[in-house]
Amino acid sequence: MDFADVKNDIAFRKIFGNEQKTAPLISFLNAALQLEGDHRVVSVSLENPYQFPRIAGEKATILDVRATDQSGRKFVVEMQVANKKGFDKRVQYYTARDYSMQIESGDDYHLLHPAYFIGILDFPFGSDTDYHTRHLILNKETKEHLLKDIQFSFIELPKFNKREDQLATPIDKWTFFIKNATALHMIPTFANEDEGLKTAFLEADRYHWTKEELIAYDNVKIKEADEVNEKLLVAEKAHAEGMEKGKAEGIEAQEAEIVIKLYNKGKTADEIADLLDMALEKTQKIIKKYVESDK
Repeated sequence: MDFADVKNDIAFRKIFGNEQKTAPLISFLNAALQLEGDHRVVSVSLENPYQFPRIAGEKATILDVRATDQSGRKFVVEMQVANKKGFDKRVQYYTARDYSMQIESGDDYHLLHPAYFIGILDFPFGSDTDYHTRHLILNKETKEHLLKDIQFSFIELPKFNKREDQLATPIDKWTFFIKNATALHMIPTFANEDEGLKTAFLEADRYHWTKEELIAYDNVKIKEADEVNEKLLVAEKAHAEGMEKGKAEGIEAQEAEIVIKLYNKGKTADEIADLLDMALEKTQKIIKKYVESDK
């Protein structure tokens, strides 16, 4: 079997955004949000990931996966490969929009259903050493959880280092799949215990993909590689410019030191310019900057 990189946009949406095969998304939502009993997701309907602005000038957003479950709860699931400026504000914005757009002006607030954001991050996000964290709105002093409708869950892949024999919880198994799928060549035994996870492995097997899906998958990888190379070129250019600037500043500092020494020994600006084969204007500028300004 040839499993795709689940972090790739095409693979991610094929696994979690398939309206015909929602078992993987349902299983993942229950695992990531630790939903049990009557609170478990049993069915979902996928929504258009493009959120249209409600008024002129309002910001539009595109998400990886948006879904609503049998009770009306809203879920946003996003794969984020790089940590970008404002990420924390963006996830709050996304979730708040999904929450607020459920009703129109004048509707009763009790019609609002909870909204959850689940971020799978390929970078460290917080100081917590745990790879899976839940973020709730709590009373600062008592930790009482009264405001329950908006919640966040983050899975930080760099912090996940469990081996297959160490997987203890459903989210352990899902995270192992997301991070290590490309290194596997067969469906692990633990996946057979969860129909959703087993289906995810089957969907990730590129052997059964269409030609169009394979091309789209490769195009995403090429685009990501181009973005990385572009950043490297910018960094290299900045480094080279910094080196040149530092070199020029070093030469200027040496020249200034010599000019000041000669000036302190009684040489005039004209004599110094003649001795160093330096423009008189430059010599006078150095003297004014380093000597006369100190008086």
